[in-house]
Amino acid sequence: MVTLFIAIAIGLGTVVPRPFVFFDSAAATVQPQESGRRILVLSNPIHTDIALPADPDVLKRFGFVSKAGLELDYPGVVWIVFGWGSRSFYIETPTWSDLKPGPVLDALTWDRSVMHVTRVGSIPIPHERVRALELAPEAFDVLVQRIADSFQPDATGLPQSIEGGAYGAHDIFFPAKGGFNAFLGCNTWTAEMLRAANLKTGFWTPLPFTLTWSLDLHNRG
Repeated sequence: MVTLFIAIAIGLGTVVPRPFVFFDSAAATVQPQESGRRILVLSNPIHTDIALPADPDVLKRFGFVSKAGLELDYPGVVWIVFGWGSRSFYIETPTWSDLKPGPVLDALTWDRSVMHVTRVGSIPIPHERVRALELAPEAFDVLVQRIADSFQPDATGLPQSIEGGAYGAHDIFFPAKGGFNAFLGCNTWTAEMLRAANLKTGFWTPLPFTLTWSLDLHNRG
């Protein structure tokens, strides 16, 4: 019975749009337009990220990341990838082989959140785990600001990195705003960011495939 209820909730969460009101769908579309700013939604079986182009305005807005130790204006960098998630699960599970019961329990119940920032080169498009979205310039600016607002600043007013949290030389972790649980997790954060950029998503999209399906369902192609 519980499984059936969850399945129905996920199905309705995908089909029912959010926001309910209609907006000018020309402002954001799942198909590239010459006048737009391209972003990417990256997904794996359990998690989604948002990739922003490493353009001068993006590098400037996230200059605090460079100051914290991950230089974003770096040779070969094409995209800056942002992911929000459970602090213990995200930091302690760089690969599936590192999976441990404690972080899984934290992610399923409640945990502090973190923002993961990664600098990457070219990303293949099209690809089954990459969704390219084109935003109007104004919507793109709103998205950039909303992502920046997801970082938790310290007493100085700037986000400070989590020491020793990085997977390697090209990523960094920061404390983020909000608590994490399995019902309001990384994929609902991604959906919230996309809605701020004038896209419609499903009302509740806890899994990557529900988010990507809802993007196709509720936005003009």
